[in-house]
Amino acid sequence: MAISTEISPGHRIEAWAFDRYFQHFAKMPLDRASDAGAAWGQRLGPLLGAHKTALNNLRLAFPERDAPWRAQTARAMWAGLGRTVAEFPHLHEINAYESNGRIAVEGAERLDAVKDSGRGAVFISGHFSNWEIMAAAIVQRGVVCHVTYRPANNPIIDGRIITVRSHYGVRLQAAKGKEGGMGLLRALAKGETVALMNDQKYNEGVAAPLFGHDAMTADGPTRLAHRFKVPLIPMSVLRTGGAHFRVAVHEPIPIDYDAPLDAAIPDAVAAINAFMEARIRAAPEQWFWVHKRWPKEAWG
Repeated sequence: MAISTEISPGHRIEAWAFDRYFQHFAKMPLDRASDAGAAWGQRLGPLLGAHKTALNNLRLAFPERDAPWRAQTARAMWAGLGRTVAEFPHLHEINAYESNGRIAVEGAERLDAVKDSGRGAVFISGHFSNWEIMAAAIVQRGVVCHVTYRPANNPIIDGRIITVRSHYGVRLQAAKGKEGGMGLLRALAKGETVALMNDQKYNEGVAAPLFGHDAMTADGPTRLAHRFKVPLIPMSVLRTGGAHFRVAVHEPIPIDYDAPLDAAIPDAVAAINAFMEARIRAAPEQWFWVHKRWPKEAWG
């Protein structure tokens, strides 16, 4: 759903620029677009103010690594982000279950089990590699899933993004906020599934360790899973080279469904952050380091 706001001349200019970007990469073959995006990302990313945030976060998470390693990892992150942006116009060409070698899915039987159960599930992941691939792996398996997203500030661009996602199978999207939250509740009540990112800072959430420092983490996914007594299933995406990926559907995060909600949340959220940290450590260049994930006190 697009955000409800009046379209201004500035929105139209931004949409024109978005369309030029989209058409530029759409005209290229997928692999060429991905490589071109990597080159642009690696060149432009370090010039942005967010690059300093990425370096600070890397220093906090990996204090044992030196400055050249952090700089190299941050540049690789920007290259990966550039690939993700350039691959966006080609998402309809990627099917997680075609035998073309683009995507290898590990644990697909867990998706089948959710689909066959009719009980629903809460999928969580983080900003790993090209995070759009995770949603594709879910819906292209035949699982009805409501994917949360933050609507673009520009309603024209927001509509473009929704259209692109619908072309690769994501037709049920829930915007963040009160209205989106109600949509998630209705979906789970019907035995459908929801998917949320669980690696960003959320000041109203729960403090849980991440790389040795407490980080405010959203507890909404855990609350949903506990309320409807459905599995909380983490997923990860790893770029294995160019526009090739490995998606993993992991074992559910343990939740004590019989315990009171407030007692069950801390352990589950801590387990979520432990999962995120393990995936990040395995491929630090493939996580989006520009989020201000930790409090200022941790940055030192």
